[in-house]
Amino acid sequence: MLGKPWFSYEMEINKETENQIKELQLLEQNLQSVLMQKQAFQLELSEVENALTELAKVKDEVYKIVGNVMLKYSKENLIKDLMQKKDLMSLRLKSLDAQEKNLTETTESLRKKVLSKIKK
Repeated sequence: MLGKPWFSYEMEINKETENQIKELQLLEQNLQSVLMQKQAFQLELSEVENALTELAKVKDEVYKIVGNVMLKYSKENLIKDLMQKKDLMSLRLKSLDAQEKNLTETTESLRKKVLSKIKK
């Protein structure tokens, strides 16, 4: 007999498609994870921005909570700390945006391939 029988080719295609479906599921899980991280960072960034807004209104003493203790803190140093945190959050969000875009494109591309094979 020459080559493989027709049904073993079909089995290989199914195995390949099955592997692609597993890869697609992993990509979707990774995308979901990135979206959850992104949401957490957006919330934290919003809290930092709100704190900066409130600090701008304060003329009295300011305090910072460290662990379970509230300490008197320099307003300038607190603003500096919050600005650094804001910059870090913004940078992290840009990175997560890039990951999200990449994962979304890869997922969509693989989804189209899998659907085209399943429809055949």
